[in-house]
Amino acid sequence: MKNKLSDLTDHLFAQLERLGDEDLTAEQIDQEVKRSEAIVSISDQVVGNANLQLTAAKLFADHGAIVVPHLPMIGSASK
Repeated sequence: MKNKLSDLTDHLFAQLERLGDEDLTAEQIDQEVKRSEAIVSISDQVVGNANLQLTAAKLFADHGAIVVPHLPMIGSASK
């Protein structure tokens, strides 16, 4: 899989560098600000999803398979 949280970090820093480019015109700055807002919005969703997965993994680690029916992203409990 090519999309990892480390890739997200790279994209965020690349966007930060674009925003810091002192040679941008006012129009280009506006465009980069809009792009940044979109990137931040998507990034928040990606990070939220990663946190949800981490929480599910912690629940599974702490309580075992008994929590699986309540965590559909882990799988289904076999009975």
